[in-house]
Amino acid sequence: MSLSTKIYVEAMDCPSEEAMVRMALQSFRSIHSLQVDFSGRMLHLVHDEDIDSIMKAIIALNLGARHVHTEEHIGIIEEHKQQKSALIAVLLINACCFLLEAIMGYVSGSIGLFADSLDMLADAFVYGLSLLVIAGSMLMKSRIAVLSGVIQLGLGVLGLYECVRRTIFGAEIPDYTLMIGISVIAIAGNLLSLGILRKQQSMEPHMRASMIFTSTDVLVNAGVIIAGLLTIVMSSIIPDLCIGCIIFILVFKGAFRIFRLQ
Repeated sequence: MSLSTKIYVEAMDCPSEEAMVRMALQSFRSIHSLQVDFSGRMLHLVHDEDIDSIMKAIIALNLGARHVHTEEHIGIIEEHKQQKSALIAVLLINACCFLLEAIMGYVSGSIGLFADSLDMLADAFVYGLSLLVIAGSMLMKSRIAVLSGVIQLGLGVLGLYECVRRTIFGAEIPDYTLMIGISVIAIAGNLLSLGILRKQQSMEPHMRASMIFTSTDVLVNAGVIIAGLLTIVMSSIIPDLCIGCIIFILVFKGAFRIFRLQ
């Protein structure tokens, strides 16, 4: 049986205290979710174990914690179903966009589309991993979020290598019409995914990591469109190489944002 608990924490008025609480509770495998209301200085927990051990861990932080209320949490099963449906939807969207951009990136010779296709592939893997831990503990969800960040870092290294290789050995000017057209389709898919994820209003690490991935993708798609337009004006490979490098810098930034969720 899942329980819903409210805990008042007198000294919790900024993210630093929230981080202290999350660190104190990260070893509790039966905690499904933890949400913070700074205005009311309230913790909202969904968990499966006795509240006494949880309270002891929070009280030890000397933040003025006080147990307010615990009741049976009926909605946890429905929340998991909603998260699963949302992640399946964005997984399918990203998988389709990856295939489209990978093929068209090769055809057009665009490093920007190539970068975006790899980003979509990494996202699809991450959404798949997140599906595995929807009903898992907060600790497991945090570990999946970290793994998501590692995947992004690996993607960034691969992409920057490809940008350097093309800069040194050269490449043909990419097909700007394909760059722009495919990126418009991809940005539509990512905006749809972002809307689906935002409807969940989840603060759990694996869902927040998914939101970061998708938000980064929207910026990436816009960048490829801009690079395509600059390619028309300049008749050069430079805009495509530049956007490729920028994309992978954004990928690195997204990875470190995910690590900071922990």
